[in-house]
Amino acid sequence: MHYHGSRVSMASTYTIDLYGTDREMLPLVAEMAFNEVDRIDGLMSIYKRGSSVSFINRQAAKKPVVVGPELFEFLQRCLSFSHESEGAFDITILPLMRVWGFLDDEGRVPSVNELQKVLSRVGYQKLTLNSKQRTIEFEQDGMSLDLGGIAKGYAVDRVVSLLKEYQIERALVSAGGSTLFALGTPPREKAWRVKIRDPVSPRDPNKSALTVRLKNQSLSVAGSYEQSFTIEGVTYSHIMNPRTGRPIDGLLSVAVVTESGLEGDVLDNILFVKGLKESKSYLMRYPTVEAYFFLPVLKSDWRMVNLSSASK
Repeated sequence: MHYHGSRVSMASTYTIDLYGTDREMLPLVAEMAFNEVDRIDGLMSIYKRGSSVSFINRQAAKKPVVVGPELFEFLQRCLSFSHESEGAFDITILPLMRVWGFLDDEGRVPSVNELQKVLSRVGYQKLTLNSKQRTIEFEQDGMSLDLGGIAKGYAVDRVVSLLKEYQIERALVSAGGSTLFALGTPPREKAWRVKIRDPVSPRDPNKSALTVRLKNQSLSVAGSYEQSFTIEGVTYSHIMNPRTGRPIDGLLSVAVVTESGLEGDVLDNILFVKGLKESKSYLMRYPTVEAYFFLPVLKSDWRMVNLSSASK
């Protein structure tokens, strides 16, 4: 039996395709899966005032804030990725997103002085996690967390864990197409076939850049097309270099095939910031990861570079 369900959460449309023998159980499992996504959104959203992350953003510069075990462990993993990537991945990026106008969809280019001021409030080194007290504290006023770049991957992983608990062996879980996990394979197939969007025409359903085959793997894609604005002929993407405070240019999208959604969401961001040249050496520590870089050619074309274990 096949069941397809969808729900809007985390500002994305989550879809689940399930295969199983129990017709009545499949929609119930899908409902529980979507509820789990909503739960994580309620934990990590920066737009919901009652979320744990929103509370941290309001209070952590004033005093240490006690964090629940699940979120605290998640924040520890985030800091680990930040250390490992030398700051290419950084969850304190929210002040940068705000000053560039990405939070209210009114893009603007900040002045040099504005950028310098905001950068003083950005940096994972300014976060203090106390594992004994399970607290988080900001070193500077005006600091804020933004988990949007990784929460979707975590939610996908949580859904996959839930499906396994209910002995679902074949499923495709997608968070708006930018993060997905392929569990097992479809009936009578050796893998799930997933299309990666054309980086120049991402909303054209008739165009795709590549089809990848996945089995018990995740695909995560970071694209400059997801959110951007153009001023005086220059396009600015929402994907920021936390170290310079400026959007990344010269790259259209990065897609990675990994073992988990969380790892994929982190890596596509890190590789986007590091760029093709630096990523070649960085990926040596991830021998099973497949990465695809889509680079611009003139104004309306692109070329792809594949970095895999075979090419490293």
